[in-house]
Amino acid sequence: MSADPRRRIPRTDHLLAHPDVAAAAQVLSEHVVRGIVRGAQERARRGEIAAEAVLEEIRSALGGRPAGSLRPVLNATGVIVHTNLGRAPLSPAARAALQDAAGYTDVEFDLAAGVRSRRGAGARAALLAACPEAEDALIVNNGAAALALATTALAGTDEVILSRGELIEIGAGFRLPELITSTGARLREVGTTNRTHLADYTAALGPSTGCVLRVHTSNYRVIGFTSEVAVAELAGPCREAGVPLVADLGSGLLEPEPRLPAEPAAAAALRDGADLVIASGDKLLGGPQAGILLGRAEIIARLARHPLARAMRADKLTLAALEATLRGPVPPVLEALRLDPDALRERTAALADRLGGRLVAHEGRVGGGGGAEVPLPGWALALDPALAAPLRTGDPAVVATVRDDCCLLDLRCVPAEEDARLEAAVRTARTRLDPAGAQR
Repeated sequence: MSADPRRRIPRTDHLLAHPDVAAAAQVLSEHVVRGIVRGAQERARRGEIAAEAVLEEIRSALGGRPAGSLRPVLNATGVIVHTNLGRAPLSPAARAALQDAAGYTDVEFDLAAGVRSRRGAGARAALLAACPEAEDALIVNNGAAALALATTALAGTDEVILSRGELIEIGAGFRLPELITSTGARLREVGTTNRTHLADYTAALGPSTGCVLRVHTSNYRVIGFTSEVAVAELAGPCREAGVPLVADLGSGLLEPEPRLPAEPAAAAALRDGADLVIASGDKLLGGPQAGILLGRAEIIARLARHPLARAMRADKLTLAALEATLRGPVPPVLEALRLDPDALRERTAALADRLGGRLVAHEGRVGGGGGAEVPLPGWALALDPALAAPLRTGDPAVVATVRDDCCLLDLRCVPAEEDARLEAAVRTARTRLDPAGAQR
């Protein structure tokens, strides 16, 4: 009678002591490594692999596996602030600041005096230096949190006046009116979808008004027979009524951007009389995910004192990356936005020559709800559409656009120093698609 082959399965302690497995335990937790070992042993017990293949199965599962599951991606879509790809890529300065902030830091401690200090003082000071029109600033964990905090602290159960033309739904079915009413505030809609006048706002102002809200329609445009009321027009009536005027700008521009003349900026809104401006840190500002609140000192103080401010506060990594974004060089988002089309054409043409693809005109986009319908003239490399899938699943992962029966690689958001890796990724994808080398 032959011996049970399961007896040949290596013992757990022997497998864990193997140098390759022990090395993996320096990157992954003991729980994860043991789970992989047990999984291979169970496969052998079920007869799915031979007992002698257990160690190789473990090596394969552990090989190069990081502790986290997020994978770096080369964004070849031409969409700068790509929400599905993590929005703004951080600058080298912000990445270095993240590394420095990963351990113990003085985020809420005065090293000179040896006492507790105001949290994130450096990031706040950087914001005020970049937007001197603001008397004070507050940083929370994202733009939605900033709007929820503002409406909760300023309106409570009173009314938030908002134009019907600004009842916005953003990605994944997230609706700003529902966010506002979830705080307990009552929404007072004024005007119509396409036309709202100053008289609509002034007629709604009253003892039950908590604040007036202007929301930039960042991810769509209403054209034709339209009318809207500028912040500068609203500021006087709001001031006379003693009602805060809040401008949610979304995209994160602190100063006007020549490439996007219709995109509102925080500094301009404050100069026009807004009491509070709300913006996102990970869009056109080019920093980490954050909700930025800028405005009158008294308004910011009200928000900072509210209990929700603690629940929504930004962590040390966000504060460090935001400060470095503001104090450092031009971030990648603005570099991509301001990219010279001729330089983009030259890079793309050179890649087309090396890979045998076609150079085609291609319009990039701002993305992330900014610069709606504003094209960014540029160029792309057109390849076989079948390459899109192996590019996405390759190493590095490359996300392209499939359109007009082409796989389009737009280099606008790909750093020039990554061109060689992108080229290698295309060659590898072709090999995976056709190992015989017929697909070229």
